[in-house]
Amino acid sequence: MQAEQRTCQSCKAVFIIEPDDFGFYEKMDVPPPTWCPDCRMQRRFSWYTDIAFYKRPDSRTGEMIFSHFSKDSPVKIYEHDYWWSDAWDPHQYGRDYDFSRPFFEQFQELMRDVPLSSRSTLNLVRSDYSNKAEDIKDCYLVFNATLAERSMYCMRVFSIQDCMDVTMTDKCQLSYSTFGSGYCFRAFWSSLCGECSDIWFSRDCKNCSNCFGCAGLKNKQYYIFNKPFTKEEYFKEIAKFDTGSYSGIARIMAEARKIWDSTPIKYYQGNRTVNSTGQYLWNTKNVKLSCAIDESEQCAYCFNLRAVKDSMDYSTWGSSAERIYDCMECGIQVSDLRFCFDCWPGSNNLTYCVQCHSSHDLFGCIGVRKGEYCILNKKYSKEEYLDLLARIKKHMQETPYVDALGREYRYGEFFPPEMSPHAYHESMAAEYFPLSKEAAIAKGFAWHDPEKIAHAATIKALELPDNIKDVVDSIVNEAIMCAHEEQDSHPFACELGCPAAFRVTPEELKFYRAHKIPLPRLCYRCRYHERMEQHTPLKLWPRKCQCAGAGSENGKYKNTAETHQPHAMAAHCPNEFQTAYETSRPEIIYCEECYQAETA
Repeated sequence: MQAEQRTCQSCKAVFIIEPDDFGFYEKMDVPPPTWCPDCRMQRRFSWYTDIAFYKRPDSRTGEMIFSHFSKDSPVKIYEHDYWWSDAWDPHQYGRDYDFSRPFFEQFQELMRDVPLSSRSTLNLVRSDYSNKAEDIKDCYLVFNATLAERSMYCMRVFSIQDCMDVTMTDKCQLSYSTFGSGYCFRAFWSSLCGECSDIWFSRDCKNCSNCFGCAGLKNKQYYIFNKPFTKEEYFKEIAKFDTGSYSGIARIMAEARKIWDSTPIKYYQGNRTVNSTGQYLWNTKNVKLSCAIDESEQCAYCFNLRAVKDSMDYSTWGSSAERIYDCMECGIQVSDLRFCFDCWPGSNNLTYCVQCHSSHDLFGCIGVRKGEYCILNKKYSKEEYLDLLARIKKHMQETPYVDALGREYRYGEFFPPEMSPHAYHESMAAEYFPLSKEAAIAKGFAWHDPEKIAHAATIKALELPDNIKDVVDSIVNEAIMCAHEEQDSHPFACELGCPAAFRVTPEELKFYRAHKIPLPRLCYRCRYHERMEQHTPLKLWPRKCQCAGAGSENGKYKNTAETHQPHAMAAHCPNEFQTAYETSRPEIIYCEECYQAETA
């Protein structure tokens, strides 16, 4: 089969469906998509919140509970433990399929009736203020996490202990303010580091220890700003830096940034990849145009997955998942899911389902647990189910749902954005595809003007002691005004989620004191957005290697290797590639061969 050009039904851009894509659609028994990969991802993201937490009434008791659904969301919610109990039956909302109306219209009505779980969690121990998590213990405001212990303010993490303010971080301990790092012990204000210990303000260091303000080092120890020291000299020198001072941290970070911006970085972040394209790829094979993927193969247009096989247009989670298409937040031993949201664990053959668990052969269901052969929450025999399912698919092709923008939704499309339980600015879509209120509404996304919660601050960030050694115990009783709110400046597009004021918990204060870290000036959500500024866009650009022979094109870096395999040392590297580092970014981008030569 030949590649085909199609015009996106949403943005009108031309996109290409590759022969391998057609093969996957045939295997999954779905028609080719009518939306381009970017619009498909944006549509899925509009259904998902990453770090949002709201107080809203329980639809059964009226009591105020925490949920990732805001009070403005049109859905009903039950408190997590009650929702998972046998005290209510999702099948009581079952209904016949109406062949006189589009499927999505009927599904939207069902979604307004069936209560949803207030949180999406599994096996949490003393971690009531966390969400989108499984198997975590003694955690506070930890989101999108698996196997975390004694950690706070962490997002998109796996197997961490005693960490704070880390994002996209795996198998790390006693670390603070890290991004995109793994297998590290005592990593502070560092990014894209692996198998390191006792590193501070460093980027892209591998198998290093006792490094401070470094970049691009491999198998090194006792380095400060990329210069070597003896062990004795190293500790004598770093003693001059006061990491307990907030103003001191700013000065150190400014110096470290100079090292980062004058040291080459590889054109993509990842390791042990075979025939794969994208960013943040680890242990992948035949993964195409995807981001943040680990231990996966045969995937395309995917995001934030672990242990996945043979899937496409799949975002967030994984954990032994295969043959998943156009789904969001599904995982733990699932297979053959199509157009589903928040379905787990041990489920297979689900189509157009929301919050269904441990089930198989469901279509258009919500909240079903341990169910089989159900359509719109109504039970059928296997024979009745298969017969009705075939008729419904045919009906969806003949009677599409049409949204306000005239876009048609037949069988094979994810849920329309206007049906999302979240407003656009509450969703992860706003983070990766930022839009103004007017632009979001024009594209068919929901929006409501959020109520600005006026948490009364008792102290301003500017009034905090500069040094952690001067902080008194009573700080835990204060409500600190977020510096962004104080200065009426939210440079990281975090204004809508900023709570305006925040508190420091007793455990948090112990962590700061133990590691000589100053008190933060930003709330946890603004700190998260600050770290995420390091995340590259979900897009690839064609670029050339910036190795100009003797050094980088911009003259900031002088090559140290005697030879570079792709080119003579007097010549510019000819290698070209697709990269998530767009040309306006400050990083010096080298191809694989030139990068490895310089970091050998």
